[in-house]
Amino acid sequence: MRKALAAVTFVLMAASVYAAFVYAPTEPRMGHIQRIFYIHMGTVWVATVAFILVFVSSIMYLWKGTRRWDILAYCSAEIGVLFLTITILTGSIWAKPVWGTWWTWDPQLTTTFILWILYIVYLVLRMSAGSDTKKAKFAAVFGIIAFIDLPLVYASVRVMRGISPVVFGPGGGGIAPEMMHALLINLAACSLLFLLLLMERMDLERMGDELTALKTREG
Repeated sequence: MRKALAAVTFVLMAASVYAAFVYAPTEPRMGHIQRIFYIHMGTVWVATVAFILVFVSSIMYLWKGTRRWDILAYCSAEIGVLFLTITILTGSIWAKPVWGTWWTWDPQLTTTFILWILYIVYLVLRMSAGSDTKKAKFAAVFGIIAFIDLPLVYASVRVMRGISPVVFGPGGGGIAPEMMHALLINLAACSLLFLLLLMERMDLERMGDELTALKTREG
């Protein structure tokens, strides 16, 4: 099943690249640089899902106290930070030629930067905790608190408009059908990539636990 998932992910990733750079029409005002939008939105989606998983898994870990919830939260946070970093980088690359700046401290970008910092702090806390259950639970509490910033990121787009465009919903400009197809393919590809990375990363964490237990028995 893992090999099949990897194969489907590879095919869908290739299709997403084709859809973004060949199939989708060129945006008349922004030009070809707008094509980074599809990658940008894919990474935004994955980071959002990852941080929701951190939130839910941290609550479950505090409630149940089982290691598997701790592993899920920890691994999801790692992947979420990775994809949020890509989100920030692709957003900056997109912003420079279109809006004339790499970065501006508007509400959405500021709350996004805070979100990035918060989950880096979570990772530092969780890594320093090691096998200490009390410290791991403290990290889980921080992971729950950090999630509060995520709705603020999305609310800031509509309540306090910055340079980032609104595409969907009230006030959004909408996109052409071909662009929507390319976006959906990218979202699907990024979702499968996230699932594959999460499964692999959780396996590594479990292997680390088994190795630690083996060393303890031998010691």
